[in-house]
Amino acid sequence: MKVREIMSINAVRIFSGATMAEAAELAAMSNASGLFVVDEENNFIGVLSEGDMMAMVLPEMSEVMERGGNFRDSYGILAEKGARLANEAIDTHLIADPLTLDPNDEILKAASTMAMKKMRRLPVVKNGKLVGMVSRGDICKAVLKG
Repeated sequence: MKVREIMSINAVRIFSGATMAEAAELAAMSNASGLFVVDEENNFIGVLSEGDMMAMVLPEMSEVMERGGNFRDSYGILAEKGARLANEAIDTHLIADPLTLDPNDEILKAASTMAMKKMRRLPVVKNGKLVGMVSRGDICKAVLKG
């Protein structure tokens, strides 16, 4: 079975040049663990990971200790980092050369890649264009159908 047979064409996309605040809002609204970044011609540029976005605003232990080491101070650092990051373009924070699938790849390749790399979904790219995505759920549904 091929990736094209199980992929979703409704991949969560965001345009290059969007702000981190826009990306965070889209990730929250779509419940996506990663956003696929494209240009106006749908050329695939990269992935912006929700986990990476969160890690960017988490306080470092040294920052927390400098402010007294308590939870309230930690939240202040988190909020400050978020405010500084909000208007930055996503382009400097994305994974520029992520793993991708081709629509003609076998789903075994998708499944084994996701299992080994502990990934939830992978972009499907053909001729440089984002054509869809495959999730763990898509694979399970295709393979475990009754």
